[in-house]
Amino acid sequence: GHMNQRPALSVTPNLSLAALGKLMPMHLWLGPAGEIRAVGPTLGKICGGAAGLIGQPFDAHFTVASAPGRAALAALRDGPGGRVHLSLRRPPVTNLRGVVLACRASGENDLFLNLSFGAGVAEAVRDHALTAADFAPTDLALELLYLHEAKSAVMRELSALNARLQLAQQAAEAQALCDPLTGLANRRALERELTRSTAEAMRGGSAFAIAQIDLDHFKAINDTLGHAAGDFVLTHVADILRAETRQNDLVARLGGDEFVLLLRGAIEPDQLRKLGERVIARLEAPFYFEGAACRISASIGVALSRCYGLPDGEQIFTDADAALYAAKRAGRGRCVISYHGSDAQATPPPPTPAD
Repeated sequence: GHMNQRPALSVTPNLSLAALGKLMPMHLWLGPAGEIRAVGPTLGKICGGAAGLIGQPFDAHFTVASAPGRAALAALRDGPGGRVHLSLRRPPVTNLRGVVLACRASGENDLFLNLSFGAGVAEAVRDHALTAADFAPTDLALELLYLHEAKSAVMRELSALNARLQLAQQAAEAQALCDPLTGLANRRALERELTRSTAEAMRGGSAFAIAQIDLDHFKAINDTLGHAAGDFVLTHVADILRAETRQNDLVARLGGDEFVLLLRGAIEPDQLRKLGERVIARLEAPFYFEGAACRISASIGVALSRCYGLPDGEQIFTDADAALYAAKRAGRGRCVISYHGSDAQATPPPPTPAD
């Protein structure tokens, strides 16, 4: 049975302080009265230089965070489980944590501490300009710090990428709902807003009106002055329609020389007629493209949601279209309001043959 019993080993390494510093760059050796006998190179560095510490009392440079108001040395000697939390007195105040051992070197009651930065390693590296050489080769703190930094960099990059993707998506959506020439809403945007406005009116919310606008004499400009002049005219029309409508109205171009206004709110037929006349008057004012006079006019057909018991967006759109054709048949350059589906007395003028 004695064969398996190992003799107790007693190891007394004959380590120089330099070698000890390499193994434990944050060690602190205190004499029985708390005087500093030796200090690891990194601990010396963050305290302003090892030479200025040797022979100094421990509590001139450190406070024991785990036992404020008690004698520092006594607090070190009976820290729970040999664990200790210290802070540097010298700014920037750095917190340290570690383990303390009583070692009876040459029969004296010395204390030996091995310290680390714990969770505050990132701040310590920054505050004291530490490098890999200041850490023990076996210390994983720096690798963990690199991982943390790498993760932060990746997260920042991901966040920036997400922001860029979001902006690109918003731009693509805006583009999909926009007429590229005039910057007005396109057919898709109008259909979306008409559906929304119809649903709101069905719930008893805000009323709306649709005004369909077709340019008169536009084809002649395109044919005589060319497409660049035609584009110039369409942009000019878009500017006038924007100026004559309110911020919450929608101005759309459906292609060619067809424009539509979605006018939100309970607007009186009289106001709508005045708006139509004002738009036509502004469009009929002569303007110039590269010195050539451009003369256009417009026919406008309007339908109001409040003329319908149950507003149907498509029906209102169709009736505005019918009113537009009535305006063209009545001789162009005019605004016709449809009262289809209502009991209103007023009716559009009877159609007359186009001249």
